[in-house]
Amino acid sequence: MTQRAEHSTIMDRLALDDLITGYARAVDDGDWPGYLALFTPDGRADYRSAGGIEGGAEDIAAWLAQMLGQFAMRQHLIVNRRVGLARPDGTPADTATVRADYLNPMRVAGPVTETDDEEAVSPNYTCGGRYDFAARRTPEGWRLTGVVVHEKWRRAELPGD
Repeated sequence: MTQRAEHSTIMDRLALDDLITGYARAVDDGDWPGYLALFTPDGRADYRSAGGIEGGAEDIAAWLAQMLGQFAMRQHLIVNRRVGLARPDGTPADTATVRADYLNPMRVAGPVTETDDEEAVSPNYTCGGRYDFAARRTPEGWRLTGVVVHEKWRRAELPGD
């Protein structure tokens, strides 16, 4: 691999890392225009393993806005990113895959119950699993063409449990 190809690969990996971080921040912050800007026009997502839907990015953004409105706080932690980028000959590619694990703690909006000292609390909800991201280089930079969520577990608990 030439030095130019190595530099290009490093820059692509950093751009893909920014793309995945942007995805987590858009979902956590409820920034649905920002979420849509991360996708190609034909981009799709599949949240069925987490009880959701599969469809185009616009349909997914509308569904996420409705579903995640139930949570006052959301925080994606996307870790262990494995990037597939290079062609077999080692030259940079215009498509990429990223497989990454996630942990997603959330707090349900509004008081749900009262503790012994009559303090209203909301339950915590945490889920974890793996994402499969697909991306394509566009004139605007790397954009998502697909997101598949593989939820592996979930847990709801009251604070102090």
